[in-house]
Order: sequence, then C-alpha cells, then structure tokens
Amino acid sequence: MPDAVGRTRPSQLDQIPDRDPEETTEWLASLDAVTKAAGPHRAAYLMRRTLESASGNLPSLLETEYINTIPTAAEPAYPGDEAIEARITAWNRWNAAAMVTRGSRLGLGGHIATFASAAWLYETGFQHFFRGKEGTGSGDQLYIQGHASPGIYARAFLDGRLSEGQLDRFRQETGGDGLPSYPHPRRLPWLWEFPTVSMGLGPLSAIYQARFNRYMEHRGIKDTSDSHVWAFLGDGEMDEPESTAALALAGREGLDNLTFVVNCNLQRLDGPVRPNFKIVQELESQFRAAGWNVVKALWGAAWDEVLAQDVDGALLRRLREVPDAQFQTYATRDAAYIREHFFGADASLRTIGGRLADAKLLELFQTSRAGHEPRKVYAAYRAALDHKGAPTVVLAQTVKGYTLGAGFESRNANHQMKKLTGAQFRAMRDLLELPIPDSALDADTVPYWHPGEDSPEMRYLRERRAALGGPAPARKVVARPLPLPAPGNKAYLALEKGSGSQEIATTMAFVRLVKDLMREKETGRRWVPIVPDEARTFGMESLFPSAGLYSPKGQTYDPVDRDQLLYYKEAKDGQILNEGITEAGSLADFTAAATAYATHGEPMIPFYIFYSMFGFQRTADQFWALADQLGRGFVIGATAGRTTMTGEGLQHADGHSHLIASTNPAAISYDPAFAYEVSVIVREGLRRMYGPDAEDVFYYLTVYNEPKVQPAMPAGVEEGILKGLYRYRAAADPAPGAPRVQLLASGTAIHWALDAQRLLAEDWGVAADVWSAPSWTELRRDALECDAARLRGEERTPYVTRALEGAPGPVVAVSDWMRAVPDQIAPWVEQDWTSVGTDGFGLSDTRDAARRHFGVDPQSLTVQALAALARRGEVEAAKVKEAAQRYGL
Repeated sequence: MPDAVGRTRPSQLDQIPDRDPEETTEWLASLDAVTKAAGPHRAAYLMRRTLESASGNLPSLLETEYINTIPTAAEPAYPGDEAIEARITAWNRWNAAAMVTRGSRLGLGGHIATFASAAWLYETGFQHFFRGKEGTGSGDQLYIQGHASPGIYARAFLDGRLSEGQLDRFRQETGGDGLPSYPHPRRLPWLWEFPTVSMGLGPLSAIYQARFNRYMEHRGIKDTSDSHVWAFLGDGEMDEPESTAALALAGREGLDNLTFVVNCNLQRLDGPVRPNFKIVQELESQFRAAGWNVVKALWGAAWDEVLAQDVDGALLRRLREVPDAQFQTYATRDAAYIREHFFGADASLRTIGGRLADAKLLELFQTSRAGHEPRKVYAAYRAALDHKGAPTVVLAQTVKGYTLGAGFESRNANHQMKKLTGAQFRAMRDLLELPIPDSALDADTVPYWHPGEDSPEMRYLRERRAALGGPAPARKVVARPLPLPAPGNKAYLALEKGSGSQEIATTMAFVRLVKDLMREKETGRRWVPIVPDEARTFGMESLFPSAGLYSPKGQTYDPVDRDQLLYYKEAKDGQILNEGITEAGSLADFTAAATAYATHGEPMIPFYIFYSMFGFQRTADQFWALADQLGRGFVIGATAGRTTMTGEGLQHADGHSHLIASTNPAAISYDPAFAYEVSVIVREGLRRMYGPDAEDVFYYLTVYNEPKVQPAMPAGVEEGILKGLYRYRAAADPAPGAPRVQLLASGTAIHWALDAQRLLAEDWGVAADVWSAPSWTELRRDALECDAARLRGEERTPYVTRALEGAPGPVVAVSDWMRAVPDQIAPWVEQDWTSVGTDGFGLSDTRDAARRHFGVDPQSLTVQALAALARRGEVEAAKVKEAAQRYGL
C-alpha cells in the first residue's frame, strides 16, 4: 500500500487474509478523498472518532499479528554465501559448547543455551552489519548479551584473536591470562567494550550511548554519524525496570542510530517469560507506545506455505491466542500432540493440519524460527538500518538451546545445564555436518575444531571483517588524544586563596571551579556537566546561558525567564546534560562520556552532580559497571551528609554513601572540608585520569550545601589532602602538662571539631589538635597495601600511622557519616581510638538539632574527648558528667 509520500512498501498486512478486498479499497479511497479535500488533520480526526466508537471491540492497535513484520516476498536479496556462513556458525556453536563443557568438568560452570539460540542473530551481524574500529570513525558499539559470551569467544578463536589455551582458561583468571565469564572490559580490555551481564543495565546504557553519540556530533567533538549502537538482550531481561526505563527518551529524540535485538526464546533463566501471555506482543506494545519502530522476525521459511493456506484467518487467531508456555511445550512434544492441541481447536485449522506430514509439524514447532535463519535476520536488520527518524527493536523468535539436542532445547532447566555428553556432541556434530571424526570424540575431553587458516571459511570471514572495518567486538584506546593539556593555575588559585569574609558552600566552590575550567581553551569544551534535575539547587544556573543545555531540537520556544541574566537556554550544541529526574539515566550518560576516550578516541571530562543520597545508594550497580567499563570522570555527591539537609528528613539524609563507595575499587573517594581541598583534589584527579599515565579510576567527592567562610590554603598541605589526612590547626599554646587529644574530622564536621577545640581549651583546659581527613577510604587503601607489602617482606608503614606518629593523647574521629566510615582506619591508628557519627536514619529538623540528636555537635564532641581522656586517667571521670550537664546532653 502507498505510504505518506506515495511510495509502496511491504506491510505485514499483505500476509493477512482479506475477506473483502473491494470493501478495503472503498475504505482507503474514502480516507484518501477526505485527506485531499480537508487535509490530514481532518482524516486523523475521523480515524480517531471511528476508533473511539469501536473501543473495546478491537484488538490493541499497538500490537500487530503474531507473524513476521516483513513478508517473505519483500525480503531483500541475501548478500552473502549462506553455505560458508552456515559452516562458520556451526564451528562457533561447536567451540562455544566445547569450551563451556571442558570448563564445567573443573566445576567452573558456564552457559550454553543462550548463544545456541542466538548464534545467527550475532553471526548475521558480524558478516554483514557490525562495523569495526579499524575503518573510519568509531565503528559500531555492540552490547553483547552477557550469557552469550562463549559464542563471542568462539568467534574470536576462529578469527585468530584467541588461542585454544585461552579458551581452556575460560573462567580461570587468577593467572592473569584467562577469559572472564561475561563481557568485562576491565578483565579483557582489548575485546569487551561494555559490561552487560548485570541485566537491565545494558539496554539502559545502550540508549544513552546512542544519545551521547549524537551529543558528540552536535557539539562538533567527533562525527559519529556512521556509528550504530546494537544492543542484544533477552526477553526475560526486559522485565528489569532499567531495560525499559529510557525507551521514551530514545523514541522522543528519534535515535535511529540505535537497534535493540531482543532474543525471544520465550524463556527466562528458570522457566517461561510469560507462561500465560505473550512476551513478543507485550514488548511490541511497549516499544510502539514509546515511539520505536518494531520489526518482528518470528517464523522461519517453513511457515510460509502454511500461512498461505489460512484463507479465513483461523491460523492467525490461533497463533495470537496460544500462550508462550504452550509454544514451549509444542517444541518438546511429538506430532500427534501438536496436531491435537494446536490444530484441533478449529475446523479450518484441522483442515490445514490434515495436509501436513508429521515431519513438517515437527519442523514448524521445533526448529522453524526466524531467528535461526540468516535471510530472515538479514531482512530484519536491513529494515532497522533503513528506518529513519526512530530507533528500532527487532523481536526475533528463537528456540533456547537450539542445535544442542532434545535434552536441551526449550527445557526449563537448560540455563543450569553446563555441559554436553559425548553422545550429545556426536549428535550435534551430525546435525551441524562438521567433519569431526568419531575418534576425536572418544577422548574424555571434547576437542576444539578449526577449519584451517587457508580454508574457504577463514578467507571469507577475514574478507567480510576487513570490508566492515576489522574485528568486532573490540575495544581500542587511541593514544593520540591523551594526555590532555593541564589547565592553568588561575582557576585553582581562586579557591586556594579563600573566600575572605564571604560564606560559600563547598558545592558552590566546586561549581565555580568547573565553570572556570570550562573556559580553558584546550580542554574546556571536553567538560560534560550532567545533572538529574535541580541544577539550580547546586548553583549551576550560571552555566545555562554560557554552556547551554543540550537538546537535539535546540530551543523551539521562548523561555519564561528569557529576560533574566541566567535564563534557561537549550541548544543543539549545548554542553550540559540536564536529564530530568533520572539518576539511572544520568549515570548512563556519565558512563558514555567517561568512556569516550576508548569508544570514540575522544577523552571527555564528565562531572555528574546529584543529591548525595540518590547517588551510590540508588545506582551502586551502575557505578560497579562504570568501574568495569574503565570510566573516568568526577562524581559529585552534593548536599552531602546526614545533618546538613535542613528539614528534608530520612530519605534525603545521607550518612552512608562513602561506605558504599568504599566497596568500589575504582572509586577514589574524598570528603573535602574546604574549597581549597576541592581545588587540590580536582587538579590531581585531572592528572591521574587524563595525564600522561592515565588511570582507569573515577573520583567521588562529597560536597555540602552549608555556607561557610572558606580559609586560604595553608602551606605544605597538598600531600596530606591527597593521601587523606593532615593537621589543620594545632592546639594554641597549651599549658605545660595539659591533657592532649587529637580530633580528626572530614567534610563539614571540621567546623564542629574546631568549635570543640575551643570549648576543650576554654572550659576544660584540654589541648586539642584538629586534623582534616579528606579521605578515610584512601587512608585505608594505603594501609592495606602496606600490610600486603609486609607479607612480601617489604617494610612499609601506612601513611595514617606515620602522620599521627607521636601525636599525644587519644584520637576522636568525627564526620557527618556513620561511624563505620572513619572506623575504616582504626586498625592502623596507634593511639586510643574513639569515633562518633550519624548512625541510624536521618530526620527532619534544623542542623543544630539534628547534630545534637546524633551526638556530633561541638558540645557532644567535647564530652567524647573528655571521656576518652578519662579512660586514660588524664582527666577526672567526674568532669565527663559535669560537661554533659553543662551542655545539656
């Protein structure tokens, strides 16, 4: 039928029986006449009125029939040698199964059935679509389904990138040259680009990667117009909320550089995805509603002649009504069962079924799926790439465990089945027609097999990959863009000289620093500010007019605050990613920007600023994936601490994010007290992440919304700031023999410690030294490294031990975090140790009241210091009680 501009295109409707073609023609002619006479809006109105009138009596218009979107007659000519490609795919199937089976005999496990179902979904892409990184541009970005990794390793073995020895070290990484279980860039950084096995994160990341590709192009950083993002997912994985969280974004922004391929084998890890329903139809509705182009590739060629016999639509109705779990049962039962339970439901169906031989019935329900036929897969992928203006999802139906034999195919338990028997391997060999002799299968260990470097298969494989730009998947770090030139000192000096009499919060200090760094000629344009929402809360509105907020449409409206200096300015080349209320989406943005140095060979400097409570707590799994993907950048937990958010209450009061962050080995965590500490940390972060010896880490800073006068930086404290501890203010002229105590504090707690220092001196004659501890976690990591070195015979003393060496009296540590945060360093502090913190749930009140409640205010800290001294016999125990009464504790 003609489309909006008069072209003729294939339609799924062409495959559906039309009981009255003349009536159909009259309806279409009537609609055309209205469109010509009154315009498309009038025609649309009449259509909506008709649909409204028929509401409840029509099937969902978001769902099409349970058949292929592309009619067989409309499939493009297949451009490859199907016979050679079938043999290559067979080798990959065999070697993947052999690798997992060999490893399973060591108790290592692995997954076979997923790749067995998806082999052609990948192989068709590798032969004809997936662009590598050795051509122009960045190539394609491939998000491989985690459980399909054995098949990718098998292909890398076939193309010479992996050896048999490496395949035999699948899931054996401690020696340093093994293969990780799943796509882990940190473990195999030349092969994997994207970690995907934490299900749901792959689809979310893929959407934001495609969006970031557009951002890079629109800002003139790199031409990414030839890069396409392919995300391979499981139908069960789509239950994860992250899998569908950003579908509307992709549809809204028309990301036609993105294709989802959902392997619909109708099985989760332990059973059917939708036992009583149809996952394909459900997903089609979700994606269509979100503005995606949907291509269904469900049935193989064997179904064509059967569907052609459906003169009254009975077969279409039956395909639509049978639930997924029943289709899974059909795939495991005999022809008599299929004939009775599928075709026996209707007279028309019985007529169709009666014409089909038993062998044909078994072929239809056990093997003939579009996802197992390269022509069907090629047609779907070609349609995806040709479609413009919207992302595409390919819903490809397969059989889980395909070609692995009756013991595997469509079985609920096949996800847990880790190996094949010798008999199963022989049956698989015969089915795939592989030239492996029986003698090779008699041994205890099934062999890997390779057609030979000079074989037609290998020549074909190399030619195809060369034409597409080299091997894939592949991760390639281009040396040229790094190191980035270091910014000048001017921006840093503004914070290091202090704020004079002006009170500013460390959140504002960080934003001011980055604003100045964004003006740098060489590196300024590489900064990527990312904020979920409430940028104004963090003082970022000053960036709006100068940097602009990114929008692929620019600004199509007159902003309500246009007459103000700091108005809301959107631009196609805008620098700020203001994502709305989605921490998950913002962190996916951050990940794409933080890994652009590898994905696109263009290092970007993202900083992601968020309400502290909603960072690591909400998206810790994504931060772990960020570390796996070797991301670099600055993560800013603003409005940090459990007591600084006046009145906000339990769900906003963050006292534990540093503890969560400490579990991530790639997170370099700091809780700076002063603006100058922020300056020193950011300068060092830029050096470590973007300098000559760039490291695969990211920096996490917690900053506060509590305005304070920011002091000038004392001389010689840089090392202590970066290592995590330095003496900020010594006791002033202590009396001879006066009791001494060491107060350690991080973040905003430094001000409580300074007040306690004064109270101890004035009220109790106790001399206290105040130490700033910008990083409890870095102190601990240094100490752990020293412990490990001593086991190797090296004499190394932890920095925290050296820094406090000889400091008299007990140590009292305080922060706006739970006690476990400073307690990280307790084993390496030789003095008596006491910590106080904000353990428990947060609450709504003033800062002073909240701090009194948690026992971290200056008066409470003073009593704790006296108690620590009393335990040592250095002050009278009665003074502790006296102090508590004096301060009303």
